[in-house]
Amino acid sequence: MLLKGVLLVVQALQLAGALDLPAGSCAFEEGTCAFDSVFAFQPWILNEEGHYVYVDTSFAKQGEKAVLLSSDLQAEEWSCLRLVYQITAAPGSPSHPSQLNLYVRFKDESFDRLLWSAKEPSDSWLIASLDLPNSSKKFKILIEGILGQGNTASIALFEIKMTTGYCIECDFEENHLCGFVNRWNPNVNWFVGGGTIRNSHSILPQDHTFKNELGHYMYVDSVYVKHFQEVAQLISPMTTAPMSGCLSFYYQLQQGNDNVFSLYTRDVTGLYEEIWKVDNPGNANWNLAEVEFSAPYPMEVIFEVAFNGPKGGYVALDDISFSPVHCQNQTKLPFSAVEASCNFEEDLCNFYQDKEGPGWTRVKVKPNMYRAGDHTTGFGYYLLANTKFTSQPGYIGRLYGPSLPGNLQYCLRFHYAIYGFLKMSDTLAVYIFEENHVVQEKIWSVLESPRGVWMQAEITFKKPMPTKVVFMSLCKSFWDCGLVALDDITVQLGSCWSPERLPPPPGECTFDQDECAFTQEKRNRSSWHRRRGETPTSYTGPKGDHTTGVGYYMYIEASHMVYGQKAHLWSRPLRGVPGKHCLTFFYHMYGAGTGLLNVYLNKEEDSEKSLLWRRKGEQSISWLRALIEYSCRQQHQIIFEAIRGASIRSDIAIDDVKFQAGPCTEVEDTTQQSSGYSEDLNAIEY
Repeated sequence: MLLKGVLLVVQALQLAGALDLPAGSCAFEEGTCAFDSVFAFQPWILNEEGHYVYVDTSFAKQGEKAVLLSSDLQAEEWSCLRLVYQITAAPGSPSHPSQLNLYVRFKDESFDRLLWSAKEPSDSWLIASLDLPNSSKKFKILIEGILGQGNTASIALFEIKMTTGYCIECDFEENHLCGFVNRWNPNVNWFVGGGTIRNSHSILPQDHTFKNELGHYMYVDSVYVKHFQEVAQLISPMTTAPMSGCLSFYYQLQQGNDNVFSLYTRDVTGLYEEIWKVDNPGNANWNLAEVEFSAPYPMEVIFEVAFNGPKGGYVALDDISFSPVHCQNQTKLPFSAVEASCNFEEDLCNFYQDKEGPGWTRVKVKPNMYRAGDHTTGFGYYLLANTKFTSQPGYIGRLYGPSLPGNLQYCLRFHYAIYGFLKMSDTLAVYIFEENHVVQEKIWSVLESPRGVWMQAEITFKKPMPTKVVFMSLCKSFWDCGLVALDDITVQLGSCWSPERLPPPPGECTFDQDECAFTQEKRNRSSWHRRRGETPTSYTGPKGDHTTGVGYYMYIEASHMVYGQKAHLWSRPLRGVPGKHCLTFFYHMYGAGTGLLNVYLNKEEDSEKSLLWRRKGEQSISWLRALIEYSCRQQHQIIFEAIRGASIRSDIAIDDVKFQAGPCTEVEDTTQQSSGYSEDLNAIEY
């Protein structure tokens, strides 16, 4: 009876521990909590000897998936999701390693959003920390393991934990130390202090969290320092969502000793920036530090101690916390990059220009052989600098953007098109002006590009002082002037080429890397083809893609088809959800013999396809935007159908497909489009 009573107590404690776990968490002690293996894939196996779940090549093949799905979750406050995991591989470097992906599945979206991915093998458990901004939407966490090459490939999950707060916060009371790591140095390192550990020659403090000897903190001690300026670094997890506010922590250091305690940020390119340093040692107790902290793009926080010798004493750190409110009751709002972006559909936004000279004009034109429509929709507005109207060569247009705060990295993107110049170089240039307009620097200029094609430019820059971006058009000589068009200026925080950027959601496709998740039932000369540049037949098809001007798009080559022949491009299966969807894409239908472009909705277990959208005949020499709003509560696919017209000048192209949750916020401009419901249509439709 006694043994049975003990077992009941143990079981009760285990149950209580399980109940204490926050929603979205699991330690895999007795089961998988509210996480279930998705039946359509390989199951995750609960290990009986140690508490973790795994999938390996002993019961699954290379490339097979195991998917774990949580119950419905909600994060009305900012939360941190931590994943303790391990990926193992066969000896050597397999060309196809295993991969662990984490997605979030919002209830109103028909696809899953990739939040994090890893494929580096390790001999030990690793920790991933992911910030989940507050949202009223319900969601599920989906964890996907894809087995790689080798007989001993495996993926294991030790713990999933979702807690309220920010991933950068830590009181160092848990074994995983919130994902903070020490950069190993043979002589000086950060260690866990407190608890039962008493291995330092220095007199270390009680922790700050519990104010006793059993609580924990981090410390670095100079007793083993051997060289001048020995450095110890404690590195936080990388932020995964933009955040701005006040970072606070408690520290303690020995007075009168020769050490330097500093705080740095480091972005994904390795760029360091000091944001705080100890001015005076403070008192012998715990001191509070408050630091203005902004992480508009992924970055780490690094607590660094530099010692000048073995008598530097110790530095201790505890209770790191973050508040989205600025330090010392500051009310300054964080900079929003949206303020520096504009598509010119309504006005000039926050851009302005010099009053002297003809400058830039906001125009809306009917596309023709000599001039394309705007880049945003094909029917909207853009800026045009017409150097033919100037009486003398020189700069004729300066377009100024709003002031950008200094010491931040920016990614500037814009689209431009050049017409009528004999020599294209320097016809459009981008400068950085400091606020006083005294210092200016050219950061980009046109070298050479296809004439009359909307091209995308990308520029990454960072300046210590507040600056303005200035676009300048130039006419070099009286005999060589033309048109310069400008549209869709966007400014984002961070580098344009950040290696940490996740791929776009599965609901977006530019076709620049591949065909995304689109498929075709058959592939031959009459299928959809992925192409860049002009199509082979003159007077039909686009001159370049819509995304960048030099990327890829999908099209049908009419010269390979016969009149009425059809090509179908199928989307991946999309999950049915309540509410409306908005599908946007760009299409190009130029050529005297252009046929039809249809978009169908194909519901699961439904033999009939529903026509959502149709265009017939030549539409424009420009890329035009389509918006389609539809509803579907069951799994479905979208089908793009192109039908070859009466002549070889019947190429049809699509680009930049995007699925969004919710209704379309804009209305498609159909002023130049035929309805397509004429009598002769019946001869070539279903």
